[in-house]
Amino acid sequence: MSRDVVRAHFDESLRVKRVFLDEYADATARAGEMLVAALRAGGKVLLFGNGGSAADAQHIAAELVGRFSRSRDGLAAVALTTDTSALTAIANDFGYDEIFARQVRALGRPGDVAIAISTSGRSPSVLRAVEACKSLGIATIGLTGGAGGLLTAAVDLALVVTASTDAARIQETHITIGHVLCELVDTAFAGSRP
Repeated sequence: MSRDVVRAHFDESLRVKRVFLDEYADATARAGEMLVAALRAGGKVLLFGNGGSAADAQHIAAELVGRFSRSRDGLAAVALTTDTSALTAIANDFGYDEIFARQVRALGRPGDVAIAISTSGRSPSVLRAVEACKSLGIATIGLTGGAGGLLTAAVDLALVVTASTDAARIQETHITIGHVLCELVDTAFAGSRP
């Protein structure tokens, strides 16, 4: 019985990833090119999301600032999900929907690129931050799932896990996408000083 549950979860995760690969391989490569271009021009990567998506934002930022698979200089990436003092102050003073948007307006600059993560594509705090990015000339990449929600139309480039509405399956694919983006960046910057 337990083995059946294990196999069913892995089979479904693999199916969802295969569908994403068929639908969004080229778009994922374009997202990697956007990140590389921004970083080469001196921009930074801003990442944000809620819950498991916050963990994914932090994970991807850590791989960029540190390294993913190759020695290279650290790259400018900031997860807007990590400063509990800023998050709680903004939520308290301006409302939860502003927690990322206010940080974008404070830290973002034209030439940066943002990765907005929401499994449903309907998170108000994520959508508000994307609006703030647009007003500052910050390029946006959205990671979402199912039908994509409002996030799909709001971002410059959407990567949508269409084969599932299950947050766990979507998040499993999102972190794979994140790792692929980090590999593309590492490849572009490999050989810079460690």
